[in-house]
Amino acid sequence: MPVIAMTQEMGSLAKDVALQLAQTMGLAVMRHEVADRVAGELDLPKSLIHRLRGGKAGLVERLKADQRSIALYTADELFSLADRGNVVLRGWGATVLLRPVPHVVCVRITRSFAKRVEWVMADLDTDDVGLAEAEVRRSDRAHASRMNDLFGVTWGDPVLYDLTLNTDRVSIDSCVEQIRLMTTRPEFAETAESHALLDAMALEARVRVALKQDEVTRDIEVTIQANHGRVALQGIVLDAEERSRAESVAAGAQGVVSVDNQLRLMSHPKKFMSSKQT
Repeated sequence: MPVIAMTQEMGSLAKDVALQLAQTMGLAVMRHEVADRVAGELDLPKSLIHRLRGGKAGLVERLKADQRSIALYTADELFSLADRGNVVLRGWGATVLLRPVPHVVCVRITRSFAKRVEWVMADLDTDDVGLAEAEVRRSDRAHASRMNDLFGVTWGDPVLYDLTLNTDRVSIDSCVEQIRLMTTRPEFAETAESHALLDAMALEARVRVALKQDEVTRDIEVTIQANHGRVALQGIVLDAEERSRAESVAAGAQGVVSVDNQLRLMSHPKKFMSSKQT
């Protein structure tokens, strides 16, 4: 059940590689699932989600956007898709989120700046080189900022990827073949352990979303650890109500078998509440 995580770099031909790879290997391709999920959960227009991702959102839109919730729903959707297997996931931080899973192949598709500008000019049907260059730079800044803010990594850092392919020199056919071969190597064979790890990561994301969606627990910061359906909650909460509610919300998440509630109560909740109000 191959899972391939790829980058999304404007004008790199990553989309062409992903589509041909999926056709060759009989895999699904993530298309609009994440944007649909995030927009639906947050009751936002999909166009705004795309503007935020592409660095086109205005200052007011950026300030109003609940980036934490966007990240939570994005991770939940990506882990869910990866957990089902047989899929190519492109963009949305997939290469970073799924990198801990041994059987996921993380690929960067890149290309020279000049060729990427040419691609944008053709895509926009314009001969304005300056406009196309600005589009590529804006997109790159948005990606780099998001990867740093959400994951604390440097976008394009080669150690994040198992394979980097330059479409200036390598054809789409050759890219597809190289990635396909990588999925057959023993390092990327799916094992019971690697599948269990992905399943646990998906469950942790699901529980985190469930806590975010509940009025009582939406603002708590807790550590969630899942193992074969057993979920442990660790951290500090304000009072007994939050502690009890967190356990019941976690227990209600799909796939949870049991909850080990290790949450502790805050020693001086009045001081905390006071500081929150100032």
